[in-house]
Amino acid sequence: MAVVKDLLKFIVATLICLGASWLGAKYTLSSFVWYHNLNKPWFNPAAHTFEPVWIALYLMMSLSLFLVWRQSERKDVRFALSLFGLQLLLNVMWSWIFFGLQSPFWATVEIMVLIVVIGFTIYHFYRFSKWAAILLVPYFFRTGYEALLTYLIWRMN
Repeated sequence: MAVVKDLLKFIVATLICLGASWLGAKYTLSSFVWYHNLNKPWFNPAAHTFEPVWIALYLMMSLSLFLVWRQSERKDVRFALSLFGLQLLLNVMWSWIFFGLQSPFWATVEIMVLIVVIGFTIYHFYRFSKWAAILLVPYFFRTGYEALLTYLIWRMN
């Protein structure tokens, strides 16, 4: 029974993270022409690299969420899961602010908050699973890179 319960949690964790990915992509695709016409720094990645990188990151986030969620019988796990939910919401909001509202300035402000929340999530996930925390580290650094790009795009346009 525990195996079935864990499998269901893993599937739901994956659907939650990939659902967030889908929402973010929805905003991204709706502003393709606007984004294409922006001035960007020389180290802005090619458009075809975003999707595979972010799919990998969202899958690692799913596994990280699962590793902590499977310990849900512990009372103190709820705060860590709430932080994860908050950072996931902020992740989607960045796409909406940057692409949907076409506002690099407010997206820069928002992504700085996102980085802090990801850092807190990593810290709290470590208490439950070292691997859950480690799986979020590439996401933390990629978000930092995206924050730099967002800031520079704001300044260049």
